[in-house]
Amino acid sequence: MKREIKLGIGVAVLCIALFVLLVGVGSTSKEADMSTEDEFVHAGTEGSEVEKETESESTEVLGTEENNDSTELETKPEPEAEGDEYLSFAIADVSSYVNVRQEPNTDSSILGKIYDGAVAQIIATVGEGENLWFQIVSGNLEGYIKAEYFIYGEEAAAVMDQYVSQYVEVNVSELNVRKDKTTNSSRIGYVRAGERLRLIENYGEWIHVQYTDEIQGYVASKYVTINEEFIYAKTPEDEKAEREFIKELNKRAGVSEETVKENTSVTVKPPSATYTTNSELRKAIIDYAMKFLGNRYVSGGQSLASGTDCSGFTMYVLREFGISVGRTPQSQYTSAGRKISYSEAQPGDIICYSANGGRSCTHVAFYIGNGQIIHSSTPQSGVKISPATYDDIYAVRNVID
Repeated sequence: MKREIKLGIGVAVLCIALFVLLVGVGSTSKEADMSTEDEFVHAGTEGSEVEKETESESTEVLGTEENNDSTELETKPEPEAEGDEYLSFAIADVSSYVNVRQEPNTDSSILGKIYDGAVAQIIATVGEGENLWFQIVSGNLEGYIKAEYFIYGEEAAAVMDQYVSQYVEVNVSELNVRKDKTTNSSRIGYVRAGERLRLIENYGEWIHVQYTDEIQGYVASKYVTINEEFIYAKTPEDEKAEREFIKELNKRAGVSEETVKENTSVTVKPPSATYTTNSELRKAIIDYAMKFLGNRYVSGGQSLASGTDCSGFTMYVLREFGISVGRTPQSQYTSAGRKISYSEAQPGDIICYSANGGRSCTHVAFYIGNGQIIHSSTPQSGVKISPATYDDIYAVRNVID
């Protein structure tokens, strides 16, 4: 009997010991899970930079061990980050105009005006909801406007081509603006070398233009150059200059051709020399583009010297050689020159890229030969040289021959 009791007590003690052991293992397992979870959260936040540094160091050591015969490690080009440059653009959507202010509030002083259809680059946002303001740059003007007066983001990028205006620039001393598309038509007025009129419609030999705010007419296309530009905000100085120009045109309206005769002698000298071969022209285009290496990237910028974006860069460079292309990447893709394969690309051709899955062309560059391009890349890097295949090539356009 005592033996059976001792055996029973022994079994009980064994069961208790086994239970304690199982509880201890479970507790240890839970503690391990919590520790792992904490490390994962940490690695996903502050630990991310540490992981990148560790990975970089590991790659460098590995490269040294496996490439003892080489003094330099082969590195891939740093990836670009162009994307769709017009995602940071806003288009004024107002009945007439809205004021650009010095600070993000309606009590702030007025710096200028942005009219319906004008474009601006968004630099920063202030506030939220109904009180969201954009800090913008448009033409010569920088300031603040409420976001409610703009189309912006993907919606703006999708319709940017519709907000490019065409102008004719006069290449001769004095050019008649006529009432109809014929030299027998009566003269409305005249324009002088370097002056610009908004293009309404191109009829080939004749171009329909806006002469003054209220008067339209026609000019002979062989005496003008067609340019594309965005509409920008206007400073008080810009508006004063426009008023003076319109005032001068109004004075010219109705002046007889006998009083001031048309003078079609070219006063604006061609910006480039005469090239005997296309190869010479192509080299000259690239040599000229290279002068701006390192210059700023400015979304919607109007100058190679002070900065412009990718399509502005290609357009303004080609304009210097009498070659007209559209103002946006998509318009250059659809209408500049003719489409060729990358294997046929020569210096001066336009390489097109797409950052939206092939829905449209979002970035353009000049091919400079040897598998390289020059382009106004990003606000961070400006005008730079990159491998032509840094990203998938969307298309190539031959604009020279």
